[in-house]
Amino acid sequence: MKRILLLLAGVALGGLALANMPAPPSAPAATAPKPEPKPLSASTADHTRFKQLDRAFKNGPEVTQACLECHTEAAKQIHTTKHWTWEFLHPNTQQKLGKKNIINNFCTAVPSNYEFCTACHVGYGWKDEKFDFKSQANVDCLVCHDTTGAYRKLPGLAGHPPYKDVEFPPHSGKIVKAPDLRKVAQGVGKTSRQTCGACHFYGGGGDAVKHGDLDSSLKNPGRYLDVHMAKDGLNFTCGDCHMTEGHQVPGSRYTPVAVDKTKHIRGKKDEAVATCEACHGNAPHPKNDRLNDHTAKLACQVCHIPEFARAQPTKMLWDWSTAGRLDKDGKPFKLKDSGGHDAYDSKKGDFKYESNVIPEYVWFNGEVNYTLRETRLDPSKVVEINSLGGSAADGKSKVWPMKVFRGKQPYDLGNNQLLVFHTYGKDDSALWSNFNWDKALAYGMKEIGAEYSGKYAFVSTEMSWPITHMVAPKADALTCAQCHTAPGRLDKVPSLYMPGRDGNVWLDRLGWTFALLALIGVIAHGAGRVYMHKKGAQK
Repeated sequence: MKRILLLLAGVALGGLALANMPAPPSAPAATAPKPEPKPLSASTADHTRFKQLDRAFKNGPEVTQACLECHTEAAKQIHTTKHWTWEFLHPNTQQKLGKKNIINNFCTAVPSNYEFCTACHVGYGWKDEKFDFKSQANVDCLVCHDTTGAYRKLPGLAGHPPYKDVEFPPHSGKIVKAPDLRKVAQGVGKTSRQTCGACHFYGGGGDAVKHGDLDSSLKNPGRYLDVHMAKDGLNFTCGDCHMTEGHQVPGSRYTPVAVDKTKHIRGKKDEAVATCEACHGNAPHPKNDRLNDHTAKLACQVCHIPEFARAQPTKMLWDWSTAGRLDKDGKPFKLKDSGGHDAYDSKKGDFKYESNVIPEYVWFNGEVNYTLRETRLDPSKVVEINSLGGSAADGKSKVWPMKVFRGKQPYDLGNNQLLVFHTYGKDDSALWSNFNWDKALAYGMKEIGAEYSGKYAFVSTEMSWPITHMVAPKADALTCAQCHTAPGRLDKVPSLYMPGRDGNVWLDRLGWTFALLALIGVIAHGAGRVYMHKKGAQK
């Protein structure tokens, strides 16, 4: 009992001592983490602070007029560009080129279809020949400088965005929201892959249709698809190579630079900056002279773009001659291929899509001649929409990879000229509901005021597109054996000697004969030396 009382007394005294001890220093109160500093903008202007842009806009031209209050010379610069005029006077051939007089073998022609095609024009309101090319308010600043992703121009609106929500495509149930022009105007910035691609990825009537090396996969590509534009690599925009000055964009399919012998200085005014050599020079392989020797005859793209359409299929054929067929109920119809792409459309004919396409290779010196609407053609031959200059002997050509697009399209039997026909119309229009060649051709030729005999047939056509995007990593470049053995990549390129692939049978036989005789001579000489050595030893 005594022990228990002593224990309780000790506990009480200990508790009292603890109560009288000074309190330990309290832990510092948790402080809120400091917010990450907002990264500085690359732009020197915050457009959200401009009073001119802080209001509701009824249409695109109103936005442009606000832009011009500060950017006073921008529209004047745009007026001098191919993006605005859609025309180009070729300095060598003196051909007046452009979308108004070149008939391609995709959607064929802009005239008679302006409201549809000018969705990709950098302007507002081009619906016919009366469009005012001198109007500064008609310039569309937003289509190239939008950074919100909300700005979109739809076919059929003559270059305007929708100013109210609209169902597109018609009868699809999909609604395209009208952009908030105030927010879009306040969010302008530098051009991007997305803004350039809004037109160039979708040329020819859809994503990946025309070029083969340009499609929506390049908005955010991986390194395997394009080492320059890779989102986790160099992350180039289009403007990094097509470096613009005064809104003039270098790089042209009318006068492409096929051979560039100079490494350029960035910032120097030079039309040829959109070439591989502009950055890499003509000896791009460090400490490998054998590979560097290839650049004398081969464009860089031959080895470094082994295939195109590597992310999604591209259209390789368009046969307009089959358009107009109806189903058993007398109505237009569509068919899909195994990949879900259009294989037939009553209003457009037959299509063929391909993926991972091996290019066709040709000698090319940058000279391009076009078959224009007024050009007289020979319908017994395949019509080259654009014929490419170049040969092994001209001293100014290299071997280039091409996408060759093939098709069939109508021509005038009486005049032997390609025909312009009307391809745009609302689904319920009298002209378009059931596609009719007689109506489409008569309407189109009347619209452009050109002579038409009234009789038509179809001719096979080809159009070549140089392949220069979708540069693969060096590990995926062509191997030596893909060209230097038979059959090889470059077998169809004339006058191109390939060691390991080419040779003269009789010359090879003669060479092997001499080699064999030399071997026999060496063996005989060696045997004689051995024999004489042994004979001398016996003495």
